[in-house]
Amino acid sequence: MADNSDFPPIEPVKVALSACCPRCGQGRLFNGISTLKPACSACGLDYASVDPGDGAPIFVILIVSFLVVGMALYIEITYSPGLWVHFVIFGPLAIGLSLWLLRLAKALLIGLQYRNHARPGVIDRG
Repeated sequence: MADNSDFPPIEPVKVALSACCPRCGQGRLFNGISTLKPACSACGLDYASVDPGDGAPIFVILIVSFLVVGMALYIEITYSPGLWVHFVIFGPLAIGLSLWLLRLAKALLIGLQYRNHARPGVIDRG
């Protein structure tokens, strides 16, 4: 495995938008939609050390709920369509937006953790 000094720093936003390795910028972060790969295929970085945990889903739930419910209320008050219109428009919108934002948020949190050298907390008993 290569030393971190061999790689220029990758911006967390670039990591988020391209879902690339936070160390080398070449390998992919995900298998499928949001399943994290075990390691980078280009530089060998072990992704177990950069786990986003439950942070990404919480952000996604709050953001998507605010947007979709707000748009649904606006459409209901302004146009009063049938209930089926809400199911057809806002159901797929909520699912698609959630999946896209979940991937983006996980990659952003991984990029930030890697850049800031985040590690699990340790209590100093000195």
